[in-house]
Amino acid sequence: MITNTLSQEQIGLRIVAIRKQKELSQEQLSKLLDISRPSLAQIELGNRSISALELQRLALVLHFSLDDFMSESFSVDKLQRDNSIAHATAQEAIRISVPELQIQKLKNVLLYVLEYCAGKPNVGETVLYKLLYFSDFNYYELYEEHLTGSKYRKLPFGPVPYSLDKVINEMLESQQIQRIKTHYHGYTQTRYIPLEKADLLQLKASETAVMDYVLKQMADWSAKAISEYSHGDLPWQATDEGKEIDYELAFYREQPYSVRVYDENEE
Repeated sequence: MITNTLSQEQIGLRIVAIRKQKELSQEQLSKLLDISRPSLAQIELGNRSISALELQRLALVLHFSLDDFMSESFSVDKLQRDNSIAHATAQEAIRISVPELQIQKLKNVLLYVLEYCAGKPNVGETVLYKLLYFSDFNYYELYEEHLTGSKYRKLPFGPVPYSLDKVINEMLESQQIQRIKTHYHGYTQTRYIPLEKADLLQLKASETAVMDYVLKQMADWSAKAISEYSHGDLPWQATDEGKEIDYELAFYREQPYSVRVYDENEE
């Protein structure tokens, strides 16, 4: 193992900074290093040490100096920028983690969720927002791809999607959904009723499977219960109030929030 004045946590933070500078996902970098993605996640969190050979390979594939990396004056801005990664597989597979809203996909996801929840009086806007959040972040954790590309902000009652109001207004105008006001346990809530079915040809089997898992687990929860549960999810916890929640934080989840199944031998 490496012996130096840097802690495992400091090494992990520096690796994260360089990986993001190179616009590499954890999955891509783990393949370049020939280690599992969970092992890389643990290194980045500072929970696992990195061997000298692994660190040398990291410097080789990401084109930086180990001396600079280990220096007390380390700065990612000082490292040579070289986004043309030598490894052809990584170059072909690069995905930038910044979400881009897919409006048609979001509309179909909304219709799919609302159809499942149409007969559930508990599913007002608060529950709906959390069902969408967990569908989006669970899918990203599993596949490192965005389901709807919605961005979420951390607010006191849990994660809230940025652009949903605009999309809902479009769907109201086109009569795809209907907005109603109801009373549930003494509270007035806004609900949406689907007036047409989701176009399943626009949704992958993997996407509907993730949504089905979330809906079966949480669609019957009260607004209070699902909001409190969302407060325990690491992406929400690790984000400052009012700020956008980074999808990559999903990779650092632990049970019961993590939906990824790892091999027992993986670190």
